[in-house]
Order: sequence, then structure tokens, then C-alpha cells
Amino acid sequence: MKQTTSSKLNILNDPIYGFISIPNLLIFSIIEHPYFQRLRRITQMGFSNLVYPGANHTRFHHGIGCLYLMQKAIDVLRMKNISISDEESEAVSIAILLHDIGHGAFSHALEHSIVHGISHEEISLKFMKKLNEEFDGKLHLAIQIFEGKYHRKFLYQLISSQLDIDRLDYLKRDSFYTGVAEGNISSDRLIAMMNVKNDELVIEQKGIYSVEKFLIARRLMYWQVYLHKAGLSAENMLVNILKRAKYLAENESHLFASTPLKYFLHHHIDQHSFDEKTLEIFSKLDDYDVLSAIKEWANHEDKVLSLLSKMMINRNLLKIEIQDEDFVASYRFKKIEKYKRKLNLSDEEIQYFVFQNTISNQAYNSEKPIKIMDKKGNLKDIAEASDQLNLQALTKPVVKHFLCYPKGKF
Repeated sequence: MKQTTSSKLNILNDPIYGFISIPNLLIFSIIEHPYFQRLRRITQMGFSNLVYPGANHTRFHHGIGCLYLMQKAIDVLRMKNISISDEESEAVSIAILLHDIGHGAFSHALEHSIVHGISHEEISLKFMKKLNEEFDGKLHLAIQIFEGKYHRKFLYQLISSQLDIDRLDYLKRDSFYTGVAEGNISSDRLIAMMNVKNDELVIEQKGIYSVEKFLIARRLMYWQVYLHKAGLSAENMLVNILKRAKYLAENESHLFASTPLKYFLHHHIDQHSFDEKTLEIFSKLDDYDVLSAIKEWANHEDKVLSLLSKMMINRNLLKIEIQDEDFVASYRFKKIEKYKRKLNLSDEEIQYFVFQNTISNQAYNSEKPIKIMDKKGNLKDIAEASDQLNLQALTKPVVKHFLCYPKGKF
């Protein structure tokens, strides 16, 4: 693809960071590409707006915010005499800009319903390789860094680690749009405290309290926002709607769907079958396709699909119980029998309405530590360097069990 020249002053106004400048023409051209513009139509937080009405921001917002923070991080590291070439700066900026480009409609829901065995990170890489072809190999270094194959480890850590640019933006951004103040981290302070030691990204000792707040904020955001009961119910309902639609499509039932959605409903898509043709169709699939289909499916002759779709459109979400221990089998069986009779559903159909699963949250993984550097240049894991005893507790994964079943009138 040939880059076009632009006489415009390429500045975006972000509600969190203010004016964001696009660093160069290559990055501007990538942002202008239909693959990236698609992210305007992919919500950042799925159906969390059913809980937090302001959470309507998109993956596009997040990508641009990450680009901005990466530019700040590069400036900070350069001021501390960390050598970063212009080529490396451009590459790591492109890598963070595109890190989420592989997300499907409503983010994670597609990965658990109509696409199997391939993560959004793998799809992101496929998009980056395709863009590299179109831009005459100019994304080669960005791809190396994104895959962790570049020899300078800290550049990869800026994109993917426990204190990366991705997390610094989404915690602050999601906190802003949901109104949940507990997630409002000081990304400026954390970036200002970044340094590099032995080719590792580290945080200077003065930033230790900011890291503590970051980890606690992440834990609170997961329980209060990302794993909120209503949001969890809505996401599982969406997964079940798409699973039912795919089941019907595979059994030759007529289904309203846009051309891209129809392709994924009628074909088995996994890691091996996700070829270049599939990638191109995936690039045209977004939230609008799924939402418009659900509105139509509310009137479908299949009782399961129509009922689930009506419930989703009208925000009549499944009730969800969450507890530390697994649910007693007899309790779950009682719910199954009750709603099977009430809704007149078969044993197979009731599984879409009464089901159990687990959720987990590990605020800090000590196997991939955040390193704190003292004034003498010594490195220590934040869990050891901190005088907050609860940071040790954050290293333990917390697993909870949930059970969903209908409520209200139908």
C-alpha cells in the first residue's frame, strides 16, 4: 500500500490525555487503514454498559491511548540515557497500537462461541503480518518486538508484562468511562518511574507506592467491573446466543445474519482453518453485525435463540450466584428441573439457561515479577520490596464458582 501525504495536523483529542499527536505518516496510515478503523466498532468492555452506562468506549480509543503512553515512556527512557533508536521507537509504537487489533465483536465472546482454539493475540499477529505486506515490510521490526523475538527484552515488556502500557491505559480508561474511581491509577507517575536495568524494564524505588496502588486498583477493577455479576451474566448469555445460532446454522436452519457473521456461523473456524480469506472476512465483522442479528433473532422460531435474544435486548439478564465453593449438585439439579418445566425446554435446551462455571483473578503473578530498583541499582520483586503485607496475598489466584439461571417473567 502506498502511503498518502496529508497536509493536516494529525492530532486527536482524547478525554483522558488531551491532545494526542500522531508521530509520523506510517503510523497515521496504519490508523487510517480499514483494519484499524474497524476497532471503532468493537466495544472495549463488551456488555459492561449494561452495568455502567458510560462504558461505551471502543478498542480504537484504547489503541490510540496506548500509542500516546508509549510515546511518553520512550521519552522518559531516553531522558535516562536508555538508547532507543528511531526505528525501535516507531516499531514499539506500532506494536502497541496494533496489540488488540485481533479482538472480535464484543471482545472475548467470539473466542468462546463461533471461533475456536485461536486467541485474539494470534489474530492480531495475522493482521500485523498482512499489514506488513501492504506497507512493504515496514512492520517487520514491530512484529519481532510483538512476538518477543527482538533481542532487547524491555521493549517487549512495554507491550506485554505485568506493568505494561496496555494495562496502564485500560485501567485508567475503563475507570474513567465506568466512573469507578478505584481504578484511577497514576499512569504518568508510573511511566516517569520507569527505567531499564540488565535489559529489563524496572521501576525506580520512588515509584513503589504507585506500583502498589496499581496492583490494588487492578484487583478492585476485576472484582468490581470486569467480573461484575451482571456483566458476567450478559457475557455468558451472549456466548450462549452465538453458540445456539451456530448450532442452528450447522443444522440448516434459516438465520438472519450479515455476510461476515453468516460465514462464521456456517463454517468451523479454528487455528488451522483461520486462513487469509477468513482474516479478510473477520476484518469486516464487528459489534454491529452481532447486535443487529440478536435483534432479529428475538423473533426466530427457535425458542432458545428467541428467548435468549429477547432477554439480552431487554436487559432481562440471568440471575447469577457467586460463591467460594462449588455448588452442590442437588441445588443445580433443582434449578434445572424448575426452569425446564417453567420454560417447557428439553434437557439439551435448558443448558443454555442454567449453567455453572468458574472465574479467577490473580492481581499479581510473582513468576513474572515487577522489579523495583533501589538507589544502588539492586533489583527486588515488588512483593518483597513493599511494606504492604497484602501484596503477598495478591499473588495467590482467587477462584470463585458461579451459577446462572433465569429470573423474572418471560
